[in-house]
This record gives sequence, C-alpha cells and structure tokens, in this order.
Amino acid sequence: MTTKQVIVIGAGASGMMAAGRAAESGANVLLLEKTERPGKKILISGKTRCNLTNAREWDDFIAMYGSNGRFLYSAFKHYFRDDLLAFLRHYGVETKIERGGRIFPASDDARDIVKAFEHYLADNGVQRQTRVPVTDIVVDRGRVVGVQTESKAYPAAAVILAAGGASFPGTGSTGDGYRLAAAAGHTIVTLRPALVPLVVHEVQRAQSMQGVSLRNVRLTAYQCAADDVSLSMLPTRDAGRGIMGKRPRPPIIESRMGEMMLTHFGIGGPVTLQMSLAIVDALEQGPVSIAIDLKPALSAHELRQRLQRDFDRYSQRSYRNLLKGLLPQKLVEPFVEMTGIPPDKRGHQIAAEERERLLRRLKSLRFNIKAPLPLAAAMVTAGGVSLKEVDPRTMASRLIKGLYFCGEVMDIDAETGGYNLQAAFSTGYVAGENAALFVRGIS
Repeated sequence: MTTKQVIVIGAGASGMMAAGRAAESGANVLLLEKTERPGKKILISGKTRCNLTNAREWDDFIAMYGSNGRFLYSAFKHYFRDDLLAFLRHYGVETKIERGGRIFPASDDARDIVKAFEHYLADNGVQRQTRVPVTDIVVDRGRVVGVQTESKAYPAAAVILAAGGASFPGTGSTGDGYRLAAAAGHTIVTLRPALVPLVVHEVQRAQSMQGVSLRNVRLTAYQCAADDVSLSMLPTRDAGRGIMGKRPRPPIIESRMGEMMLTHFGIGGPVTLQMSLAIVDALEQGPVSIAIDLKPALSAHELRQRLQRDFDRYSQRSYRNLLKGLLPQKLVEPFVEMTGIPPDKRGHQIAAEERERLLRRLKSLRFNIKAPLPLAAAMVTAGGVSLKEVDPRTMASRLIKGLYFCGEVMDIDAETGGYNLQAAFSTGYVAGENAALFVRGIS
C-alpha cells in the first residue's frame, strides 16, 4: 500500500460499506477492525434477523431521526433503501417487509448480510486486517497522514472513521471512535443511551409485576413527578419524535401506544425503547414520571361506567376475582395493594370512591423514572461527532482534510425499525465514495 490509500477504521455496517465503495471508486483500501471478525453488531441486530431498513415514505422516514434528520437528506438522495436492496439482491439476498414497514432478509438470518458485504469487499480488492485496534489518527498541518495502531503506523491520504458507538461493547463498539475524533479536534456531543430500558424509583412495585408483558397500552412520559400527574393530563393520541405534526404539550414529553414489559428494575419493551431517549434527555431538566394507561380504548367516563356495571353484575364476587377479569394475573395482587381495597370485599360492597381509586390506577399506573440502564446496555448511542463539523454532502470533516465519518460515531440516532442501519449504510456509501475521490485528486 502507498500513502495514497484510504484506511477505514471499523468493519461494522457503515465501515464495510465505506470500504467497499471506496475501493469500487478506484482507491486502494485497507479496512482495520479491532475484533476478530467483521459485522459483529449486524449479526445481533433485529434479534439476529437484521432489520436492514424500513418501507416508510420519505418524510416519515426522515422524521425518525428527529431534528438531526435533515443532515441525512443528501446522503439518502445519493444512496437510499432501493439502492441497498438492489445491492443485496446482487449478492443473492432477497428481502421481505414485515409489520411497521420493517425490512429483513427473507432468510431471517443476519449472517447473510455480513456474507454479502464480505463478497463486496473481496470483489473490489479491499485489504482487511482484524484484531488491529487503532490508537490514533495521525494529522499533520490539518491533514490526515495515517493511523497509529498498537503495533505499527499505517500511512494514508484519507481516513474514514466508522468505529461505531459505545453500546454493545462486546461487538467492538467501545467508544474508540469518539476518543479518536476528539483527539483530532472534533467536538463530541454528549453521549447518551438510546433505545434503552429504564430504571424506576418504585423498584419493589416493579419487582412485584416483573415479567408482565403488556400489549396495546399507552405509555406517556411527563416532565414532573408521578404525584403531579392527573387523569385530565392523559393524552388520547401519539406524540413525539417521528410522529408527523404531533408535538406533545408540556408537561407531556412523549406518548405512544404499543407493547412494553415490566421488569425487576423498571420498564422495558418496544414502546419504552422508542421513548427512552426523550426521557433520558428530560431527566437532565428535572423529575420525569411515566403513566401506563392499561385501558386506552376506554375514556375515563366509559371505564367508570364499565366498572360500575361489572361490579353490579358480579356483585357477589370478591374484589380479587373482579380484578382477574380486568388485568393480567400477575398484576392482581399489586393492584389490591395499591388501591387499598380489601381483596375479599364483595363487588356490591365496593364504594364509588374505591372504584374511582381503581380507575385511576387502570388509566394511570405511574412510576417515577430514576435513570436509564447504562450505555453498554443500550441498542444505540445518541450523541457523537457534532454534525456541524461534518459536510453532509461528502461526510468529510470540516476541520481536518482527508478525514471522513460515517455511521453511529456521528450524532445521529433513530427509533427501532431499520432506520439506524439505513443511516449507517447510506453515510458509509457517501463517505467511501468521497474519500476515494479525494485521494485520487478529483475533489
């Protein structure tokens, strides 16, 4: 290799795409990976099925990245979903669309995606080295001249930093990219866990409900303590990031219908993960609480009428048995305790005030949020290299000539559904192409 080579740091989704595209565009490319094999995070994505991208329309797709979505316009215009799917078909990978527009390989096997990229790298002559951690990007007079590893220096005319985030460190994403970028002079937007379960203050209550999976419930997050939430504050529609034209009204942070789970430490499951970043950011501003509406299809008035009707109809049943018709079995005893209604009290003996107590819990089961689980437990890292310092048309550093970024190392994150991988593939493609043009003296 000569000093005219492109070095790509990190063989994840964005790094493999960047290396392949740079080589395809005429550059000599060396791909350095710190672990023993490429694509380790791809292999565990989508529960090993790999949710590649999503079938949503353009505007809805971009909205999933929040305010930073506009940074991706240029990259997506250059290389987007149809291009990715055509690329995979070329390497024999057919895909399918599932609920929510999620796109997976038809085989349900993430290994097929990694194999496709390995063929892409081989077809274009990319040199690969594994178990090679990069310790420094070498810069001389504002220009990249190479990288330093634990054992040797490698010259380069361009470097693409694709080292991933700081979540799932077992896959190699241990935050190296942020350290390398910061050492080169780049600003790192505060790192936070995204798509992460949440720890509650009422841990004993959570433990009493541990393992309960809830479907078709409404989860709402508030910028206030749980005691300050009233039934009048319950929203009836989704609001939050990625929901077009639906900004929440304070103190509501976000509200979504979906599936969630109660755990030994707090809450998890799909809708919790979707809302987690907004909650993590809100915790910096003050107390945050959540309310679970277990009966979102009924208004408070309608639920009040149903409770009265059921308690009259089954007047000889005990309160505990009446609850069994309203709740999952594992929630019955916690609700007996929370409402303070004797479990053996008959339906006809339960007073209106007691029914109202139950109604408030059914419509607004509340917890105060303590913290997210650690960054290592998150599916995605929010924060990273400031987008103000990256050219969105080329993924080039605005500070260092010959330095490019792609993937999760930048301050880009999205909800679940294939959006994070699409951003990785698209930014990797653009970074690889433009790094090759740079070293060939075309740009």
